[in-house]
Amino acid sequence: MTEPVTSKPAALGSSLLAAAMALPLAVTAPWPAQAETAPERATISYKYLDYQDRQPDADRIRVKASAINIVAPVGGVWALGATLVHDAISGASPAYHTELLTNMRDTRRAADLEATRYFERASVTIGASVSSESDYLSRAGSVQGNLSSEDQNTTWTAGLSFSNDDINANNRVAKGKTKHIGAALLGVTQVLGINDIVQLNLGRSLGSGYFSDPYKVFDERPHSRRISTVLGRWNHHVPGLKGTVRLSYRYYSDSWDVRAHTLGAEYVQPLPGGWTLTPALRLYTQSAAHFYVDAEPGSPFVPSPPAHWIYYAEDQRLSAFGALTLGLKVAKQLNADWQVDFKLEHYDQRSNWRRFGEGSPGLPRFQARSVFAGLSRQF
Repeated sequence: MTEPVTSKPAALGSSLLAAAMALPLAVTAPWPAQAETAPERATISYKYLDYQDRQPDADRIRVKASAINIVAPVGGVWALGATLVHDAISGASPAYHTELLTNMRDTRRAADLEATRYFERASVTIGASVSSESDYLSRAGSVQGNLSSEDQNTTWTAGLSFSNDDINANNRVAKGKTKHIGAALLGVTQVLGINDIVQLNLGRSLGSGYFSDPYKVFDERPHSRRISTVLGRWNHHVPGLKGTVRLSYRYYSDSWDVRAHTLGAEYVQPLPGGWTLTPALRLYTQSAAHFYVDAEPGSPFVPSPPAHWIYYAEDQRLSAFGALTLGLKVAKQLNADWQVDFKLEHYDQRSNWRRFGEGSPGLPRFQARSVFAGLSRQF
């Protein structure tokens, strides 16, 4: 919830769980200088997410999601991975801005498959995924390659992905609609020394099709969206404390005139007995889409878009705002095979927290909390 999201509430569960199950930039120290190799042992992981958001006068969306991930080595040069996700969504969603809350309930099932081939200084990963809801079907594919220098201190990354979505809204506003997105990634990771590692990623995506939200009034969005991102990361290991500082900055811009900055900071501290603590902080700010219609405080009526506007939306997620996320993760290595972890995040969004400009008027405070629990075992 710290960057522009899709119009589907189910995307909350999938994106948060994906972030929770992804490998971190580093665990307790920067990446070691070593060749690309397949994992020696298989790993099975389970993650559970409980998400709830709210505004001052009402609770809104709640997501309960479970995911199982399996990664297994094959033949010493291959790794196969699979993830199954189930989301249960309930609560109330606003028809415009934060008003006219209507009850909703839906479920989502998703599956992801990956195959990675390892070489002496390189790897290639091919992936495919499918996600299904009562009114939404998404299919996606991806390919990514990594190539390391002879000294293993520099790694170049390139990737391509695509997705095809079918939209058939339950309220029949959108029937037989489609959306197509293609994306590319270029990145480089550089080891600066025994204590420091940096990474720079450039992303670009091109989308066409139906981007509107059929469950909101006055919502007609452009039929294309071009997104560019720049992501920088720096990990610094603190030998005296045996901990690692992880810093990141992400710049986002799109053809809808949304401009967003995300600044993240984490500190990973190993403790005696196999414990690890990771406090985290994220600061976020974004400008409004050029077709966003401001709220009218105190008015009982839905604000009408200006007569000459072709595109318009009254979705709070397309407004101008700032946000703060605080998190704490606790992990325990039970033995050589088992690990458990628990993470709590609190998200707070306010219009007047926007930086580099004014926030959108008339929007109340928005908050969310996320609870993650995980268990993993190696074989």
